[in-house]
Amino acid sequence: MARTNNDDMLMEDELAAAFLDDEPAPVADRTEKGALNNIDEPSSISDDGWDNTDDFPGQLAVDVYETADKLVVKARTAGISKSDLNVTISDNILTISGILSGGEDENTTAWHIQECYWGEFSRTIALPVQVKEEEGTVKAELKDGVLTITFEKEKVEAPIKIAIQ
Repeated sequence: MARTNNDDMLMEDELAAAFLDDEPAPVADRTEKGALNNIDEPSSISDDGWDNTDDFPGQLAVDVYETADKLVVKARTAGISKSDLNVTISDNILTISGILSGGEDENTTAWHIQECYWGEFSRTIALPVQVKEEEGTVKAELKDGVLTITFEKEKVEAPIKIAIQ
């Protein structure tokens, strides 16, 4: 990983290159402060100064952990009502989907900042352990903007050693 001659700190593009497997721009293509000169590349910054790139839709953030007899999946679902959520399990694959309504105002003439994702979302997770999928063995609760899904784990028998003759 390259460093600038006068700075021991990694530049932003060098950090991105470390994670994206891209090479940083040569030092000659940088401004004095170390930023890239993107003169030849089209900019996503509009005339009003806002970045107009289409970001990926909001990914539903989840935590998955287990206890001795349960597997727990937690997802931040602030602003989503129970009626707008759909949770399914099939063959140890959990799917959480729904619609996040922003309550948009029809009188809006211009957006100044729009960072929140509004609309349909879906997240599918292959569960890391076998769980019971029967009704009554799975509990889903929506409280304070957090969806908590609790599964009973399947009892897995210890492998049986087979003698070779």
